[in-house]
Amino acid sequence: MNAVRVEIAPPDLAPYREGNSGIPYVWSFDSGHPGPHVGINALIHGNELSGAWALVRLLELGLRPLCGRLSLSFANVEAFARFDPADPTASRFVDEDMNRLWRPEALEGPAVTVERKRARELLPHFRALDFLLDLHSMQTASAPLLLCGLTPKARRFARRMGYPAVVVADAGHPGGVRLIDYGAFAAPRRKPVAVLLEAGQHWARSSIDVALAGCLHFLRATGVLDPELAMRLAPTRAAGRQRFIEVTHAVTVRHGPFRFKEDFRGLEVIERAGTVIATDGGEPLRTPYDHCILVMPSRRLARSHTAVRLGREVPPPRI
Repeated sequence: MNAVRVEIAPPDLAPYREGNSGIPYVWSFDSGHPGPHVGINALIHGNELSGAWALVRLLELGLRPLCGRLSLSFANVEAFARFDPADPTASRFVDEDMNRLWRPEALEGPAVTVERKRARELLPHFRALDFLLDLHSMQTASAPLLLCGLTPKARRFARRMGYPAVVVADAGHPGGVRLIDYGAFAAPRRKPVAVLLEAGQHWARSSIDVALAGCLHFLRATGVLDPELAMRLAPTRAAGRQRFIEVTHAVTVRHGPFRFKEDFRGLEVIERAGTVIATDGGEPLRTPYDHCILVMPSRRLARSHTAVRLGREVPPPRI
C-alpha cells in the first residue's frame, strides 16, 4: 500500500467512556415525545477516525432529538486505543474484522475475541434501533459513498437522505456479514433501516466534514432533528443529483498475488465489456458488461478478501 498522509489525530474519548445507557461508550437521549429510535455508530474499525470525530462534535454540541430517541455509539474502542499514526492501518481491529461478525454463528458461538465480546455487548443497543447510520471511511481518496444493502426500504431511505451523491446497493462481503445487513436491517418486510457512509479517505481532514454532514442529513431524514437547528449547528453539504449504483459482482481474491492494471481509486467507468482490469494469480479479471463501474478497489489484497466490487448505474427508487 502506498504511503498516506495522516492529517487528523484521534479524538479523546475518555469523557464518553461511561456512556449513559448501561453500555460503555453508548449515549442515548430521549426526547419524551413519540418517534423512532435513531442511532449513529462509529469505530466499527478502530482506525477510521472521522466517524468518531463526528460523534464527538455532536456530543459537544449537546444535540438532542426533536422526537423519539437518539443514540450515539463508539464500537471497537479497544482497536481505536491502539491507533498509531506511524502505522495507521494496524488498528483496524484487534483480533478480527468487526464488520464481518453480524451473523448468529459468530455472535452466539463459543469463540471469544475482542471484537466478538464487544459486538455481543452492543447487540441489545443495535436491536432496539429503528434507523442506523454506520460511519466508515476508505483506503483511497475517492468520492463519498452511501452503502444501503439490497433492500428497497434502504434504497428509498438513501434517496430521502439525499447525501452523499453516490449510493451503492450491494450484498456486502463473502467473508462475513456487515452490521447494516444484520437481522431486521436486512429483512425487507421489517421496518428497521441501516445505511453505511464511506466518508472519504481514512485520515483526510475533509472526511470529518463529510461524516458530520452525513450525520445531519441522516437525522433530518429520520425526522428527529429540526432542519433549521441542523443548519445552525453545521451547514450541511448539498449532494446534487444522486447516482445509484447496483453491485453485480463482489470480486474476492482467490489465488494471489492480485494486481490491478491501473491505480484505480473508485468509481472509474470501464466502457467496454471484456476489459482486463486486474490479474489474480496470473488469471485475468475482465469486466462483465459495458459501462462497468469499479466500486472501492481495495489495497488489502490477501486471499479471501474483497478486491473490488463491479456495478452499473440504475434508476433511483421512488420515494
